[in-house]
Amino acid sequence: MTIIVHHLNNSRSQRILWLLEELGEAYEVRRYERDRKTMRAPAALRAVHPLGRSPVVEVDGHRLIETGAIMEYLVARAGGRFGAPTDAEGAIRWRKFLHYAEGSMMPPLLALLVVGKLGLLGRPARPTVQGMLDDHLDWLESELASRPYFAGPDFSAADMMMSFPIEASRARGGLDESRPHLIGWLERIQARPAYQAALRTGGHYAYA
Repeated sequence: MTIIVHHLNNSRSQRILWLLEELGEAYEVRRYERDRKTMRAPAALRAVHPLGRSPVVEVDGHRLIETGAIMEYLVARAGGRFGAPTDAEGAIRWRKFLHYAEGSMMPPLLALLVVGKLGLLGRPARPTVQGMLDDHLDWLESELASRPYFAGPDFSAADMMMSFPIEASRARGGLDESRPHLIGWLERIQARPAYQAALRTGGHYAYA
């Protein structure tokens, strides 16, 4: 059965396309475009899932939501490829970053986006929100000072999960060459052939 990915442009679902390319899985993409004025997903996505969010993946008779949960399912389905390292510390890091990406790092990025849209009204809050994000970026920079990838010496699904918040930070969150370990990691993952293949499949992606 072909895997179906309900894919919204410039969204978290880009990571699912990338994982499927890394795994060499056959899949079908059903594309949805954001409203250019509101940047919200179209109403058609609500016909797929009531929350109207992406990604939604149809696989093995299931309709899955939540990027991290989808990643875990697809990794397990592929026999653990790009899954947790075999050592205990690496396995803990893998699970930590798989969930940290959405649970801890995305909230200040979303707050920064909202503050930016408020114009002058949001300006007083921007330094506080930026400071929150900087704390994350500083910690992540220190994490990558001792190893090339988030879980350990090898690329994994944890890196794929971390890609979206770090790419968003590069685009609009102040991440620059002052944090060379993060920039080097970003350049390495974006150079992967499967990453580039997912861009071709998914269409325009503003954070690449």
